[in-house]
Amino acid sequence: MSDDTEPPEGLTYSEAGVDIDDSEAATAALVGAIGEFEGDYAGLIDIGDRYLALATDGVGTKLLIAEALGDYSTVGIDCIAMNANDLIATGVTPVAFVDYLAVEAPDDETAERIGDGLAEGAERAGLALVGGETAVMPEVIRGLDLAGACVGLATETELFDDKAQPGDRLVGVPASGIHSNGLTLAREAVTRDHAYTDPFPYDESRTIGEVLLEPTRIYRELLDPLHAAETHAAAHITGGGWTNLRRMGEYGYVIEDPFGIDPVFEFVQEEGNVSDEEMHRTFNMGTGFVAALPASDAEHVAGELEDARVIGRVESGDSVSIRGLTL
Repeated sequence: MSDDTEPPEGLTYSEAGVDIDDSEAATAALVGAIGEFEGDYAGLIDIGDRYLALATDGVGTKLLIAEALGDYSTVGIDCIAMNANDLIATGVTPVAFVDYLAVEAPDDETAERIGDGLAEGAERAGLALVGGETAVMPEVIRGLDLAGACVGLATETELFDDKAQPGDRLVGVPASGIHSNGLTLAREAVTRDHAYTDPFPYDESRTIGEVLLEPTRIYRELLDPLHAAETHAAAHITGGGWTNLRRMGEYGYVIEDPFGIDPVFEFVQEEGNVSDEEMHRTFNMGTGFVAALPASDAEHVAGELEDARVIGRVESGDSVSIRGLTL
């Protein structure tokens, strides 16, 4: 192969099979049909002295990597994390979780491994597992799907305002890898020239599949410091990547000091020839949770948490800027 051979065409999330704009339009249509509800990351119900909050989510196509490796031991952690973190981004304390496992055919060993992950996730999130459902649907499901719902509680003062304010500082907390979104793009990119069982080039003690299966961090430890401060809003950096900051309000978000890009994202970008913009619109890129607070509170909260720091600020405008990259 000559040196001037053109690189493979750059991948996008849409070309890999998931169009974010279409997904948001479908979600808007569903919400329009059932009516508005209070809350963004979680639905909120006023029950008098407190709010009851509900969130639901699944593991997504990370399950296909687990299937390829025959390792379902961590996907239960992901399932709880994707739900609990959405409650935490609202200021809600997760309390209980129920899972829904849909399978093509029942398998005791796989179910046990998934259960082990759910139990570990529940411990990390500080919540109770209160049952679930297993459905055998060979005409609907190929392989399996795992989802769940999380319930939490918060007083009115514990709920975040849900709107950042110009002048706020942004406190960021690192991610634990790719988490559980964008895997459709990641899988397409890394399997162009590699197998999941190949050594990961940045750490050959692990395979590519093991790195992709790194479970989603659960941000339960953030609640006490954020409740003690004047937290205006928070964002769980999940589907949609850094555009999730806009869920804190239509302002300008200037990220000057993000955490370093995790090697898994460097690998995905290189293997898929993915643009910087597409990467930041799809993945967390190393920062999994962001909160907006007044400057003095931001510094205090960052100091209270072992691995948090002030990564940027909120100003007037309507864009997300990350070291000169504008989304």
